[in-house]
Amino acid sequence: MKLHFCMKTILCFGDSNTWGFDPSSMTEPHPRRHAPDVRWTGVLSQALGSGFRVIEEGQNGRTTVHEDPLNICRKGKDYLPACLESHKPIDLVILMLGTNDLKSTFNVPPGEIAAGAGVLARMILKSDVGPGNGPPQLLLVCPPRIGDLTHLPDLAVKIPDGIARSAQFPHYYAALAASLECAYLNSQEIVETSITDGIHLEADAHLKLGTAMALKTLSLF
Repeated sequence: MKLHFCMKTILCFGDSNTWGFDPSSMTEPHPRRHAPDVRWTGVLSQALGSGFRVIEEGQNGRTTVHEDPLNICRKGKDYLPACLESHKPIDLVILMLGTNDLKSTFNVPPGEIAAGAGVLARMILKSDVGPGNGPPQLLLVCPPRIGDLTHLPDLAVKIPDGIARSAQFPHYYAALAASLECAYLNSQEIVETSITDGIHLEADAHLKLGTAMALKTLSLF
């Protein structure tokens, strides 16, 4: 008798911390990525094993619902529908976005940033890209807290009051997850951003986050 093995598909939709931006390359002409097995998505894949397929959909500068006039094609709301359709059927979407919405270009408070993430979350939960043309499960992840940017004055101007504003994220993201009745994870309880650039994750933080993501994912299945 032939047994049919059902592999679970997980889509990780995020920004540069899902892309795997190496903080040490912040001041270099071109960004560098952590190695695939170092990124939290890679850690997640290894921890889950062969029964799961992890799709990495991270993009530097990606926002929730805002168009960046200086960095085109970064609005998550625009790209998400095609992304979901491309990878269906999807069992679980892990959504971690909001850090780039802190930029002065957009001038929005933390609560509205979470609301932007909510727009994407509802798109996922109302989609037909899950098994049997139903919606996939959603794991909403609160982005990491911004660190000290005083040693990078140009960046500090772009993300004003980043520490205080990003520290408010958990309140709003937790409330959003509760209203949507979806799974939730607060990355700020798990990792801290690098002291090098205050935004991205070092290798050890990727390991911690990927491990926590794996535990949470397994609990959902």
